[in-house]
Amino acid sequence: MAAYTSAKINWRQVQGESISLAVIPASYFDNLLGLLPQFEALTGIKVNAEKVPPGQIRQKAMLDLSSKTGTYATHAADPMYYPLYVANKWVEPLDKYLNDATLTDPGWFNYNDILKAWREADSVDGKPYGIPYDGEVTVQVYRKDLYAAKGLKPADTYEQLLANAKALNDPTNRLYGLAMRGFSGAGQNMYIYPSLFRGFGGNWFSGKDIVVNSAEAISALDWYVGALSQFAPPAVRNWNWPDIADAFSQGTVACYLDAHSSAAVINNPEKSKVVGKIAYARWPRGPAGKRVTSIWNWGFPINAALSERAKKATWLFITWATSAETQARTSWKFEGPAKRSGVNRTSIWRSNEFINTMRGSGDNFIQAALESLDQDTDVDWRPRVPQWPAIGETMATAIQSALVGQKKSKEALDEAQVRISQIMRG
Repeated sequence: MAAYTSAKINWRQVQGESISLAVIPASYFDNLLGLLPQFEALTGIKVNAEKVPPGQIRQKAMLDLSSKTGTYATHAADPMYYPLYVANKWVEPLDKYLNDATLTDPGWFNYNDILKAWREADSVDGKPYGIPYDGEVTVQVYRKDLYAAKGLKPADTYEQLLANAKALNDPTNRLYGLAMRGFSGAGQNMYIYPSLFRGFGGNWFSGKDIVVNSAEAISALDWYVGALSQFAPPAVRNWNWPDIADAFSQGTVACYLDAHSSAAVINNPEKSKVVGKIAYARWPRGPAGKRVTSIWNWGFPINAALSERAKKATWLFITWATSAETQARTSWKFEGPAKRSGVNRTSIWRSNEFINTMRGSGDNFIQAALESLDQDTDVDWRPRVPQWPAIGETMATAIQSALVGQKKSKEALDEAQVRISQIMRG
């Protein structure tokens, strides 16, 4: 407890309060939930945790927030939903809690130590509305043994990425040169396409209007379609990231672009055939000359419908869960096998303990992920507007229609533009 009681706040100021928490079923949250008895002993606050599948948690949270029932004090929140939450005043601005000396000791809870990209993703107009707990960034993952055998280097550009894929593509022997998730969804193919789009020099906005059928957008989707059709397994158009990680683990994919957090899957010695043969690099540069990675985090907001006492209890939980100490206890200090790679703090990423823990993940893991977060991330890689849920799904459907060959890129995006213009007009 000493690591927590050193904070210059009264952890028991709202003892007896009870709050409910919704998270997704994932090892990184399981690691946290296993520590809840320690939080309850520290604070006297009871936490009731519910696991909700990723496909449902957004809907359940929105229903709770919009109805103002206050069922969930906080939940694992999608960063793209904050503009909607804030526009409707469903969640609390968190600067007032950060700046309240009775609730936050800045010497103990250093908010600025949290990775800047994830902080910005959970903020609206520069004000925080969620505190990141676990997150990811997209990187290039490749088979260093196969690359070495062909004299290849990790790609610095989209062109080099395709050249590497061509050199290694051998479908007759069940080896494919490249994979990217293609499954339809705002967090699926629309997790990959926006980075390609921005790498082609695309901009989501023309003035105040969202434009999704620009020349850059069409070129990016054409590239996406061509890359998958030429060098990826045929089923990839319906794959999510676990499918790609599994294929890579079985030795059928030479390289993929996706979240750094898949390292836990591809390095599982019980399931992976490629342990010890893995390396990482930053996302390649697009034709516009820049890298734009996609980012993700699960953060914790405070439900605005709560009583003031419950809000304080929720804030104490959030600061405990996202503190450097708890982040360490759920990562390199965690006794179980599932070591988190999505820790939220720069200080932990640069610590010898974390570096040593992640050393077995593959060559250049820490450097590739951290440099991507520091240098390549654009918080506006997707349009951060309240209408995002509908826009994201519209774009995802359009993209998949092109990926599976139902429509040409221009036709798919032209149709999406019509629908999105209607969405924006309300």
